[in-house]
Amino acid sequence: MKIYRYPEKNLWGEITSRPRLDLTKLNETVAQVLSDVRQRGDEAVKEYELKFDKATLETLAVSEQEMQEAEQLVSSELKAAIELAHQNIHQFHAAQKFEGKKVETQPGVSCWQKSVAIERVGLYIPGGTAPLFSTVLMLATPAKIAGCQEIVLCTPPNREGKVNPAILVAARIAGVSKIFKAGGVQAIGAMAYGTESVPKVFKIFGPGNQYVMAAKQQVSLDEVAIDMPAGPSEVCVLADDTANAEFVAADLLSQAEHGIDSQVLFITTSEQKMTEVQAEVERQLALLPRQEMASKALDNSRLVLVNSVDEMIALSNVYAPEHLIIQTADYEQLAERVVNAGSVFLGQYACESAGDYASGTNHTLPTHGYATAYNGVNLDSYCRKITFQHLTEEGIRHIGRAVELMAEAEQLDAHKNAMTVRINSLKK
Repeated sequence: MKIYRYPEKNLWGEITSRPRLDLTKLNETVAQVLSDVRQRGDEAVKEYELKFDKATLETLAVSEQEMQEAEQLVSSELKAAIELAHQNIHQFHAAQKFEGKKVETQPGVSCWQKSVAIERVGLYIPGGTAPLFSTVLMLATPAKIAGCQEIVLCTPPNREGKVNPAILVAARIAGVSKIFKAGGVQAIGAMAYGTESVPKVFKIFGPGNQYVMAAKQQVSLDEVAIDMPAGPSEVCVLADDTANAEFVAADLLSQAEHGIDSQVLFITTSEQKMTEVQAEVERQLALLPRQEMASKALDNSRLVLVNSVDEMIALSNVYAPEHLIIQTADYEQLAERVVNAGSVFLGQYACESAGDYASGTNHTLPTHGYATAYNGVNLDSYCRKITFQHLTEEGIRHIGRAVELMAEAEQLDAHKNAMTVRINSLKK
């Protein structure tokens, strides 16, 4: 991890920069796969599953028999944990339900909104270096609450053509019935364009590697909506001299183990705490099964010693982290000053893992600085707001002339006339 001590503001851009790769060839490969899936459907998806996941598939759909087998393969203890997490996620997201309010902007002019669920949504669940069954809960639970009529889930199988049983159990608990064995770019293409087996959806959700992210962005240009642009996962930890160094190091490493392109940023006002955290990171890193992966992620990461709490929160807001952990004595006051972050964890005991799994908040969040403009997945992500208006004769009398004048000023005579004929009808 690179260390910065009391950096001037002209270095903040360097400190908050993310790893950048040349994606030219990657985007070309993604475009080719998407085009092939669009043209050949299931046949192309199966061929890419054999090529990339080494799985020979007769059918893409997960059968009811496979769902039942998964129930037997997941321990009752893990199943109970998944059900607890689902309950909390459901409770948090159900509280976000929209209640529209009718507003009379002028006498006789009423306006209101209605929240309508997206009819068909697609969920992508990674299954490569880690089968993210928790993401099934995060994506499917709000989709069910919103009232999406069809929820399509794609996830890569193993070499035996089987989906991780915990993913299937989580899908059943969250209420997903259409599950397909497809990973990577071919899964995104299948949901975006539709195949003989996989229904075409209107919006795609879910994390993934750089290929998946590139595929989502490409299909979003002309075919389907996506949840958000995203990149490698990241965390920023703010700490003062009251922070627990063991906890901080564990938080940094829990993020670093996601992948070699993940990034962690530690900002502190205490030189001693920075030294303690460095030592703890080295000690805990040596014990991790994913040590090599985490170690490479740490190469992209920074430890920053700043002069004040003001500087600490300002630098964090410039970074706009996906996850922000505040381990300071005055974390409640600092929380009020957070402007850019995906999800915030307050105090010594609120580890990122809590939000990743079972506290109830959603872990599908904006990365790569997109927290300056995007929020994480929530109930509204699965809905559209449709506006309505109703005008009476009284309403025409109150706003009709203003509409005529504005349309005339924009040289849109047909617009003006649509109001003029109504005004004239009131004079008869």
